[in-house]
Amino acid sequence: MTSTLPNPLPVPLPTTLDQPLLRGTRIGAVRLPNRVVMAPLTRARADNPGLVPTELHAAYYGQRASAGLIVTEGTWVSERAIGFVNVPGVYSEAQVAGWRRVTDVVHALGGRIVQQLWHTGAASHPDHLGGALPAGPSAIDPRAKTFTPGGFKETLTPRAMTAGDIRATVAEFRAAARNARRAGFDGVEIGALGAFLFAQFLNPRLNHRGDAYGGDRAGRRRLLLEVVDAVAAEWEGRRVGVRLAPYMAATDRFVVDEELLADYDELVTVLADRPLAYLHLRGPDLAGPDETPNFAAFARYRERFGGPLIANNGFDRDSANALVDAGLADAVSFATRFVANPDLVSRFALGRELAEGDPATYYRGGAEGYVDYPAAG
Repeated sequence: MTSTLPNPLPVPLPTTLDQPLLRGTRIGAVRLPNRVVMAPLTRARADNPGLVPTELHAAYYGQRASAGLIVTEGTWVSERAIGFVNVPGVYSEAQVAGWRRVTDVVHALGGRIVQQLWHTGAASHPDHLGGALPAGPSAIDPRAKTFTPGGFKETLTPRAMTAGDIRATVAEFRAAARNARRAGFDGVEIGALGAFLFAQFLNPRLNHRGDAYGGDRAGRRRLLLEVVDAVAAEWEGRRVGVRLAPYMAATDRFVVDEELLADYDELVTVLADRPLAYLHLRGPDLAGPDETPNFAAFARYRERFGGPLIANNGFDRDSANALVDAGLADAVSFATRFVANPDLVSRFALGRELAEGDPATYYRGGAEGYVDYPAAG
């Protein structure tokens, strides 16, 4: 009798399927089918007055639901947090409803998704804040650039946050975490990197405060720790991650030296005692086009943080597999590789060539360069 079944897969299976990246793991309270994480990617597609996620967002994240975990683009915790054009928030009812559509689609397709919470602090601009000055740890210009409705503009000297501003900011993060839970996310990530609010407080060149939120390492990390505690209080189990970038020289105010790295050593050690789901660590930039990521940078913090660690920055399939296989990370996140490769996991699994994204469309708005990249044939 002739079989009508399709031809079976080749035997033995391709060795590309036997990869550390493709093995399941647990990150906090969430079980991942693979260790390929989609990193936060600002894409500026919330082109509407309320900064509400749209059907384009649902399609975009749904296309990438095969990732072991999706971390959304950074989302504003309040109107005072805004510092980039057309980025969605999570502080209004309309935004919560828009994100619920996104999480429903991702979950229906078998995915897992957490929301990154974002506040730009002094790296904002009056154009984002109705003409008001942004606020940071001290009245010191971070010398960054912010994308406004009028294009990229230089930051200004901010006003120093008052004690009341700090209390309000902690409350805004807690409310945003509560909204993220209502929107159906599997957890949240606190974005504490770049030239933005928490990195400003952690930086001795920008934080000259004389109160409890400055003065020494313990003071400079106080705001971040208070936010971690407030956000974690809104979630049962370990569903809160933190993203750090000790090696990131976001502007000339962010000098990476041993003093700053020692600050981060202590911070990570303290974070290890919090009920975190994971630490998401951005490593150093690659030294050259043919260089591989610096494994020692991840080993430094692996020794200090006993929970799950997600590594990021400059990895390809081979280097990511090697890092996980060496036990230096539990998962690896990819940013720009997910732009043009919505099926990145299957491309890794089958050894398919990766497509290249078009940087000209990263922040342009609309569907082009956002949801029109095809899966590999």
